[in-house]
Amino acid sequence: MIRRQQLSPDQALQKARHYCSYQERCHSEVKEKLYSFGLRKNDVETALSQLIEDNYLNEERFAVQFAGGRFRLKHWGKVKIRYELRQKQVGDYCIKKALAAISEDDYARALAKLAEAEWESLKNEEPFLRRQKVQAYLVRKGYETDRIQAALAQIEENM
Repeated sequence: MIRRQQLSPDQALQKARHYCSYQERCHSEVKEKLYSFGLRKNDVETALSQLIEDNYLNEERFAVQFAGGRFRLKHWGKVKIRYELRQKQVGDYCIKKALAAISEDDYARALAKLAEAEWESLKNEEPFLRRQKVQAYLVRKGYETDRIQAALAQIEENM
């Protein structure tokens, strides 16, 4: 049997402040953490509203930071970022703001760079299979199919 930590609402709020201060968090992560401290629904809602009021918790700020980080560090496309934010129960408005914060030029450059690198790594494959594998890789990374097609056409044109 797993024993849950039992904290008073004030202790839990203090721990939640610390939890939110060292990294941006979404509402669902913080809510889950508060429940793990043994709080009841009313106390969790009160703590969440206090964290939002004190600006420890801001879903729009979290979404922009999350999207930017996943794009810059993991080179994820917008489709995968949107999916992950929805999994974290972030609202559509915040998701749109986060995706809009990614520069179109940077996005196009990242897609082209990923496509070229993967294309080069598969140079021993037959052309049709090579194209198919690169396309599948880019779809898994979360890029849009029409953009992938354009990037592959550009690569094939430059061959």
